[in-house]
Amino acid sequence: MSQNVSAVIVTFNRLALLKEVIESLQTQDTKLSHIIVVDNNSKSDTQEYLTSLGNQIEYVRLPENIGGAGGFNKGVRYFMEHTTDDFVWLMDDDTVVHPDTLTELLKFADKQDQFGFLSSDVRWTDGHRALMNQPAPMNRLKVIPEDQVEPVQLQNATFVSLLMKREVVKKIGLPITEFFIWGDDIEYTERAGRVATGYFVPSAKVTHKMAENVGSSLLNDNENRTPRYFYSYRNKRYYAKKRDFYRRNRALLRMWAEYFQIKFSNTERKQEKLDIFKKGFEAGKTFNPIIEFADDLKEK
Repeated sequence: MSQNVSAVIVTFNRLALLKEVIESLQTQDTKLSHIIVVDNNSKSDTQEYLTSLGNQIEYVRLPENIGGAGGFNKGVRYFMEHTTDDFVWLMDDDTVVHPDTLTELLKFADKQDQFGFLSSDVRWTDGHRALMNQPAPMNRLKVIPEDQVEPVQLQNATFVSLLMKREVVKKIGLPITEFFIWGDDIEYTERAGRVATGYFVPSAKVTHKMAENVGSSLLNDNENRTPRYFYSYRNKRYYAKKRDFYRRNRALLRMWAEYFQIKFSNTERKQEKLDIFKKGFEAGKTFNPIIEFADDLKEK
């Protein structure tokens, strides 16, 4: 199997972390064909740094911030329309890959020719699993232990070291820009999973340098982030509609459980949080974005 790989990083005003991420990609044991950096209209310091790298990277600067979802849409489109590489490797700008991460992903890809996506074992800075990126096995009642050795089939995964084949992208299209933030990766990997099974590859480890090792929670998140949860609930309701009967209704029940948890809690700004939930949940009923497809440079 050919092993030409493009990495796609989406960044927004996190220059110190971005530098570390790019360095970790440049020092991979398995050399990358392209490093594509999608800049969501960051400040001038990020622009100056990325411009200074010259032909070390492919620099895609956007005229406005269209969110992580829009950034990944543009990055995957660039991969399809400007390279002929066989794989795209997606990550946020705080995803520091280990020297052998890509080698381990490709090693599994050689053994398992048919797959929808491959996901890394994402750890926080203390070495424990990143709570934001817990792997989602087919049986969600099970938890994949931190000392897992064998690969595991997954329902979905996040854009924190995610490897996909060009042929899968061609079949399923691009991430949905309209998601803006939250859930674009879950929806995209579930879309890929309907083409072929996705896998968790525990030997391919990365470090997710989040400020804190916490999951997202409207109940406990800070005041500045509360409005963002509109996108979370709208997008969750959209991709829940694409699931089978059992998983769709389980997702809806889980969302309502979060609503009542907030309702009967002592959380601050309770009514604001309940209103955000209801607004996002209701918007998800009619939210039906068009899935875009990219031209394939390999066919030209």
